[in-house]
Amino acid sequence: MEILVKVLGPIEVTDAEGRPVPVGSRRRRELLGRLVAAGGRAVPLPVLLDDLWEDPPPAAAGTVRTFVAELRRALEPDRPPRTRSHTIETVGTGYALRIPRAHVDAHRFEDTLRALHDAPSGQAAGALSEALSWWQGEPYADLDASPWLTPERARLTELHRQAVELRARAMLDLGRGAPLIPELETFTTAHPWRERAWVLLAHALYQAGRQVDALASLRDARTRLLDRFGLESADDLDHLERDILRHAAHLTPAPRNEDQLRLLTRTEATGTFTRLRSMSTVARAAAVTGGTNLVLAQEQRAAAAAEAERTEDPGLTARVIAAYDVPTIWTRADDPGRSEALVATTRRTLHRLGPESPPALRARLLATIGLEHRGSRDRWALEAATEAERLARDLQDPSVLVLALNARFVQSFQRPGRTGERDVIAGELIDLSTRHDLPMFEILGHLIKVQVGAARGDTETAHQHVVAAGRLAALHETPLVRVLTAAFRAMQLAERADDPAEAAHAYRTVATDLAGAGMPGVEAGILPLALLSLRMRHQRPAPTDPALDWGPYRPWAQPLLSLADGDLTAAREAAALLPRPPADHLYDSLWAVTAHTAILLQDASLATQAHEALSPLRGEIAGGTTAMISFGPVNDILATLDPYRMRR
Repeated sequence: MEILVKVLGPIEVTDAEGRPVPVGSRRRRELLGRLVAAGGRAVPLPVLLDDLWEDPPPAAAGTVRTFVAELRRALEPDRPPRTRSHTIETVGTGYALRIPRAHVDAHRFEDTLRALHDAPSGQAAGALSEALSWWQGEPYADLDASPWLTPERARLTELHRQAVELRARAMLDLGRGAPLIPELETFTTAHPWRERAWVLLAHALYQAGRQVDALASLRDARTRLLDRFGLESADDLDHLERDILRHAAHLTPAPRNEDQLRLLTRTEATGTFTRLRSMSTVARAAAVTGGTNLVLAQEQRAAAAAEAERTEDPGLTARVIAAYDVPTIWTRADDPGRSEALVATTRRTLHRLGPESPPALRARLLATIGLEHRGSRDRWALEAATEAERLARDLQDPSVLVLALNARFVQSFQRPGRTGERDVIAGELIDLSTRHDLPMFEILGHLIKVQVGAARGDTETAHQHVVAAGRLAALHETPLVRVLTAAFRAMQLAERADDPAEAAHAYRTVATDLAGAGMPGVEAGILPLALLSLRMRHQRPAPTDPALDWGPYRPWAQPLLSLADGDLTAAREAAALLPRPPADHLYDSLWAVTAHTAILLQDASLATQAHEALSPLRGEIAGGTTAMISFGPVNDILATLDPYRMRR
């Protein structure tokens, strides 16, 4: 049973559906709270005794063990008797809470705040608003003050204050200061020593057109800081006052992110067709900048296509869909539901237009199907990409042909062993784009070449294309490329390093960058998979850190996670349920993981399946197609599988 623990207010435990999970008396809740406060670290029994009792009675140790047993039963009602607990683990003489950090509101809040410190304002404002909504009062509100609780409450309360200020700064950076005024007035009254809060309040007043009040607020801040706390006014107060007096432009920024998209589509268009097509055009321009803009662009494109279809004008719908021609390098959709809705709309539109529709428009719609319907083995998606390429070649239109080639690239993953095909596609993309000034698709060609080089173990060629892609990305301001090339460099480091710690640090840095890149299809689960590749190469158990989110790759990792926990039965059960990897970049990576599972479990059937799946990739690097992760030469994996396979 999946459980959620809340301590930002009274201690509360619920299941995934929000139903309360009773955990017993205040003493038991206090024990649970103490383990939450440890942040996943083990708390020795003597420390627990001192924290739960001012003067521990003789039977205190036994009482704690009873409390732990009762909490385990409450949190894991389906766990068989005398089996290992996966929520409260015994570590030496103490205990550690092994609930994923995302399932504990205090940990999730802390991680969110850390991740958003340097995030774009549009992303930070919304995410912090949601995070602050998790607070239901004073942390651990139903517990009495105690030596362990007082500093933990103070720490969390300070994080709350920082989040309030960070969210306010993000809102001000977006030009949305006026609605913040009541909140910031209350906040400065409650925390008059926080100089930054006064700066934020004055800035919000200025954005609301209340310059006199803003200046008065700054004077009031100086007086309070000096009279009550003996503090001289901060430089930030003086700087803001000067900026207000000279009406500095940065104090009232123009709307951006989603506001900018709405503004552009509202002011540049009046008619239905022009307005909807401009929504896709603006989305296309915003998408290449990545981050929040990429997310907004994809949402806006989907909204424009859906609204266009409601007009029941297939010609209009087709042109709105075709206006968004952004290259894609990844074969897992960021939002599968949204992608499939767009594919369905595009297929219906093609049917309504009929075969006599303009060839260029038809080719773009077919390419859209090939690009958006990813990671499958559906023949019709490959046929759409192939037909798009045929039409584009007949037209001799390079702008249509590069889109069709992109779709062919995406669909090439339907069958393993197509690295050579992708190499040819990349070469033609680079050639066409260079001759016809199509820089985004030229970058795409170089990134595919990086994947091809990584898959073949040709790091020198891959590095040349990393440099070329980086140079173009800097020239055309496409920051997503830097994230992808940094992942390739982390893979190179992983292949060279004797000690995996340095490579693990590099992968964690890449994961942080991916978290703000607006590409959940790339981000989800990639860090733990990369860390697993490191551990496999160094013959170490799978990483069992509960904070790691395995995303869509958990089924393939689960047998190894169970083995790392010492549960052979659970590992065999998970191995028996392994699904077939999707037809995408991670196909060979997931089969490499499965091969490792087969070897550790000495599972002949699984070894045979892995051998057959990886055989078309002889001579390549398992995982190399991602240009992010390496599980080593496929030939080595096949050789290791041979003796296990022969036992069948």
